[in-house]
Amino acid sequence: MTTLVRDTASGSLTRDALTVLQPGFAGTTAPDWLLRRIGEGLASVGLFGRNIEDPAQLSALTAQLRAERDDILVAVDEEGGDVTRLEVRTGSSFPGNLALGSVDDTGLTRAVARELGRRLAACGVDFNWAPSADVNSDPGNPVIGVRSFGADPELVARHTVAYIEGLQSAGVAACTKHFPGHGDTNVDSHLAMPRIDVDPDTLHARELAPFRAAIAAGSKSVMSAHILLPALDPDRPATLSPRILTGLLRQELGYEGLIVTDGMEMQAIASTYGIERGSVLALAAGADAICVGGGLADEETVLRLRDALVEAVRTGELPEERLADAAARVRALASWTQAHRVRGAETEPGAASEEGTAPGTDTVGVGLVAARRALTVTGTREPLTAPPYVAAFAPVANIAVGDETPWGIGPELARLLPGTATGTYAADVAVDRVLRDAGERRIVAVVRDVHRHPWMGRALDGLLAARPDSVVVEMGVNQAPARGALHIATHGAARVCGTAAAEVIAGA
Repeated sequence: MTTLVRDTASGSLTRDALTVLQPGFAGTTAPDWLLRRIGEGLASVGLFGRNIEDPAQLSALTAQLRAERDDILVAVDEEGGDVTRLEVRTGSSFPGNLALGSVDDTGLTRAVARELGRRLAACGVDFNWAPSADVNSDPGNPVIGVRSFGADPELVARHTVAYIEGLQSAGVAACTKHFPGHGDTNVDSHLAMPRIDVDPDTLHARELAPFRAAIAAGSKSVMSAHILLPALDPDRPATLSPRILTGLLRQELGYEGLIVTDGMEMQAIASTYGIERGSVLALAAGADAICVGGGLADEETVLRLRDALVEAVRTGELPEERLADAAARVRALASWTQAHRVRGAETEPGAASEEGTAPGTDTVGVGLVAARRALTVTGTREPLTAPPYVAAFAPVANIAVGDETPWGIGPELARLLPGTATGTYAADVAVDRVLRDAGERRIVAVVRDVHRHPWMGRALDGLLAARPDSVVVEMGVNQAPARGALHIATHGAARVCGTAAAEVIAGA
C-alpha cells in the first residue's frame, strides 16, 4: 500500500527532504540559490577548501548563511593534520591523529581538539566531520593512514574520546567516522567499494571499540563508511545497510545522535547505486543526513536529491516517519549548536579544565608543541649549518587530503637556513637527476608513506648509496625501517610537523 503523505506535502515533506541534506557550493560567498533553499528548509551546509580564504572571509560567509537561518548547521571537514580546510593553502597549525596517537597523551589530544574547535567556532563553524576513529590495522591503507590515531583499538578509543571532549567543549559538534571502521581496507572508497573480510568477533573487538567509546563520550554525530562488511551485511555497504545503521549502531550500540553519510558522490556509492537511489536507501537504512558537495556542488544536485526523497515517500519506498525522524535529529543538533553560540562554549562533562591546556603553550601554540613531541628521531642529531637541498618525493595525494595543501619542510628549513633549495620528484625520478640538482649540498630527502610506494623506496636506496650522509624525513606512516644519517618520523605532513622536523635538522 502506498504511504499516505501529509496534506501539506508540498510544504513540510519538501522541507524535511531539504533538512536532511548537507550540500556544498562553489565560491567564497553563498550563492543566491543556496540562500533560497535555506529559506525553504535546508538546515545544513558543508564547507570545503574552495570556500575558505582566511578567518575574516569565513566569518563573513557564516554570518551570511545565518542571516537566512540562525540555527543553520555549518559543517566542515577539518581533521587537522593532513586534512585541513581552514588552512588548505598553507598547511595545518595542528598535527593530525597519528602524531597525537604516537605521543599518547590524551590531555594533549583534548587540548589540540579544543583549540581547533575554538578556531572553528570563532569563524561560525559549528559542526566538524571529525575525528577519524578508524583503527589503521592495514598499514597499506591508501586513504586513512595518518588520519588514524594508530593500529591499537584501545589507543584509538581513548584518543577518540579526548578529541570529542575537546572539540565539543568548544561548542562544535563532533562527527566520529567512518562507522563501522575504514582502517582495514586497501581500497579508497572515493574510487571504488572497499571490502573488509573479517569475522564478527574481530570487528567487535577492533573496529567497533573506538565507536563504542565515542558513543559513551557523547559524540553528537557519527559518519557512516561506504564499505562492504560481509560478516555484518553481505549485500549492502554500511551507509545503505539497515543491519549496520539501525540494527548495530542504533539498537545494539544504543546510539541516539545524528547519523551522517560520507560523501554520496564517492564512487563506492555513485558508481554502483547512483546518488539519488543511494540517498533514498541511506535514509531508509537509518541515516539522518546526506553529505554531498565535495564534488557535486550545485543547485541541480540539491534538487535531484530533494525530489528523489519526496518521491520515495510518495511511492512508499521511504516511510514518511523515517524522513521526519531524520529531519528532527538534524534540527535537534542544530538546536544544540545554536544554544552553545548563544551562551558561549561550555565545558562538556569529562573535559576536565586542567587538561584543557598543554605544558609549554604559553608562548608556543599547542599544535607546534604536539608536533615536536610527536617526532621520532633516529641517528646523529648534529645540526646542519649550511643550507641543504630538500628532495621531496611526492606520491599522488589521496582525495580526502587533496593536492591543494602544501606539505614538506622546504619553507621551514629555508627560514632557519637561508639559501635552502627544494626540488619535487614523482614516480619517474632518476636518482642521477636528484644528485645533479643537489650539487654539493647536503641532501634532505622527504618521503610520505615510503612503505607503500616501491618507486620511492628505490629512489631513496639509490640516493643513500651515493650520499649516505643524507637526512631522511618520513611524513607519512612510519612503517619502513629508519635509514639515513639522521631519520625523522613526523607522523603526518601538517605544516607544524614540517616546522618541528626543520628545527631538529637545523638545531634550532
